[in-house]
Amino acid sequence: MENGIDSAFHKIRKSATLPCTTVIMGKDTKKSCEVLFTVPFHDLDPMQMVWHGNYFKYFEIARSALFARSGVDLFKYFKETNCLFPIVKTSTKHVASLEYLDEFKCIATVIEAEYKIVVDFQVRLLRNDQLCAKGRTEQVAVKYPEKEILFEIPKDIREALGF
Repeated sequence: MENGIDSAFHKIRKSATLPCTTVIMGKDTKKSCEVLFTVPFHDLDPMQMVWHGNYFKYFEIARSALFARSGVDLFKYFKETNCLFPIVKTSTKHVASLEYLDEFKCIATVIEAEYKIVVDFQVRLLRNDQLCAKGRTEQVAVKYPEKEILFEIPKDIREALGF
């Protein structure tokens, strides 16, 4: 294990301390992070393409790296505040198939973090930057154990994510 990520099938730049190559602050000041991967055999379906459900795994790894780079640890936050951040909506658009040993990057970008945390994803081949998939996740803040949905993301999380 390297930084909690199975390095046998995640290609991570050696200079990265986390599985995140960069934090990009674009002109809209949206935080973004990319993670490099190599498609392992066990991610393939019978047609020798990445099984569609594995894209959510790539999204989760990229989102986790983005949050870590932003100083956001949602598990620690829950232990300290009893505030959870469940994913309430996901979407994925598959454009081109990833195949065995393809090297690719998954880019996670925070789009919104005021009332819900919205993260957009792009999966792109490294060899030609071709878009293979794009997706989105939405998370809300929930007070536990009451299971009460909060109407805004707590201020410290918002600020860490750039909002």
